Amino acid sequence: MTASQPAAVPQEGTTLSPDFRLPAAIALLAAPLFFVSLWVCGVVELFAIFLVVQTATLRLTFTDTSLKVFRSQTEIRDFPYTDWLNWEIFWSPTAILFYFKEVKSIHFLPILFNPNELRLALQEHVPNNHF
Repeated sequence: MTASQPAAVPQEGTTLSPDFRLPAAIALLAAPLFFVSLWVCGVVELFAIFLVVQTATLRLTFTDTSLKVFRSQTEIRDFPYTDWLNWEIFWSPTAILFYFKEVKSIHFLPILFNPNELRLALQEHVPNNHF
């Protein structure tokens, strides 16, 4: 009798790791606003807190056929690569915004994940980028 081999775990794709630099930078930039306007400072700090929560809970996973967006363990969106027309990462030195255009819609996402991992995953999974 032979021992059973463990089943191979299927590769689910590349999940980007979170990056808290953008929310931290916004929070730091809001601090001097305290001396200008308490309300403006409060609004910017609330936005930074919102981005921290999004960074902690959202995950992007690049599979062989699509980009999947997860909140915690729940898939909330699926973007098939066949619908993509182009993509771009804005402000490359600091990587603040990720843009991609589908056949029927345009999407802008703040960079809440590792920008180097994002660029590598895009080049691997969606190499036909039209600039």
